[in-house]
Amino acid sequence: MGDHVDRADQSTSPHTTAYNGARRVLTGNWVGASTVPSRSLYPHQWSWDSAFVAIGLRHLWPLRAQRELETLLAAQWQDGRVPHIVFNPSVPLAAYFPSPDFWRSSSEGAGCGAPAGTETSGLVQPPVHAVAAWLTHRADPAASHQRGFLRRVYPRLVAWQRYLTGARDLGGHGLASIVHPWESGMDNSPCWDPPLSRIDPVGSDTFHRADLHHSRPADRPTDLDYGRYVRLAENYRDHGYRDRDCGHPFAVEDPAVNALLILSEHALAEIAGALGLDPSDHLVRAEELTTALVKRLWHAESGQFLAHDVIADEPIAEHSAAGLIPLVLPGLPEETVRALVATATGPRFGLGVSTRMVPSYDLTGHAFDPARYWRGPAWFNVNWLVERGLRRHGELALANELRANLTHLAATSRYAEYVDPVTGEARGTRDFSWTAAVTIDLLAEPPLTAGGLLPAPHHDEQRLVPVPVD
Repeated sequence: MGDHVDRADQSTSPHTTAYNGARRVLTGNWVGASTVPSRSLYPHQWSWDSAFVAIGLRHLWPLRAQRELETLLAAQWQDGRVPHIVFNPSVPLAAYFPSPDFWRSSSEGAGCGAPAGTETSGLVQPPVHAVAAWLTHRADPAASHQRGFLRRVYPRLVAWQRYLTGARDLGGHGLASIVHPWESGMDNSPCWDPPLSRIDPVGSDTFHRADLHHSRPADRPTDLDYGRYVRLAENYRDHGYRDRDCGHPFAVEDPAVNALLILSEHALAEIAGALGLDPSDHLVRAEELTTALVKRLWHAESGQFLAHDVIADEPIAEHSAAGLIPLVLPGLPEETVRALVATATGPRFGLGVSTRMVPSYDLTGHAFDPARYWRGPAWFNVNWLVERGLRRHGELALANELRANLTHLAATSRYAEYVDPVTGEARGTRDFSWTAAVTIDLLAEPPLTAGGLLPAPHHDEQRLVPVPVD
């Protein structure tokens, strides 16, 4: 594949040990055309996982990073959606629930243009893909140009964005809505409890959870949560995955999803420029979406962005790390940035004070649980985004401390799926791909003095050289 070998194994420093361990995880989880999040718990390709994986892979094997994204986008539906799972037909159905025979995408999704030859889910996940594509291109511009990587993925990425800003603008205010908690990426967040309380769950005897074979029940969602998840997914499937006439019983504007949607418009502007196209449409959309995000989801009294229940037409009064993710964006009002930093370091999240990484949910919240999936543990991809956001806005000391804690805890937890935000105790599965990927990304380059995820191209488009930083 023309992959180059990095120079990480010339030292035994802690940074190099972390780097080499992360490389081992990404090597072990590569399955020929994509990367599984975990060999045991998640044996298929997941959408936003693959975006983070590509961001890490670009430092090791740029062509493999390109292929990661190309494999995912090959399963895109004709309506533009990128499904949250692309199923590997060689994996037994019992290995993961819900399996392809539950989603029945090629038949039930045919009216929305689901691919006929590849089974997928019908849901989506946060749109990190344009950012990953641009950073992947930047890792080896010569190979990218030679393969026509950007030219091939650009129209697919644009269609993906337009699906979210079009069919998924269920609230009519310009923001994308999620129609299932799984679409947030933060599946089991207490933010979803109020709208989920309207959902009549299916009985636990109607499904078999494979996840409990690979992880402690105390770390995972309850059967009641799963019963509601299944009910929502069945309703969407039985309406042919159509958004406009589904009568969604769950529709929420999530701040993290929409922040990443905006960041992806900025990435698409970079990609358009590299292709000799006019980037102005993307920049205008990014500005309009940022205005809508602040107007619709910012809550000054909470000091962060809150999710909005579209059906009840009210904010959801739960505080999660999703409300900090907009820090990655340029163009936020200065007072909003200051408030977000104060909230991140305050009693709700304790960053730099009581926690080593940002917890997924409010430390003072009624539902906080440091062990259970998305109800308190710290996740490495979320903290990578927060680190980048802090650095963008000049909070360098806090960003550097978070960067050091993230890479240290990744290695000492054996690249855990998530960790206790205070103690760093490993939770979930181990050898988790995006944990390894963001570790590689943080260690492969010196920390930026300031700025965001989308640095301007070098005038000579020189290839990035991955060298761990001590």
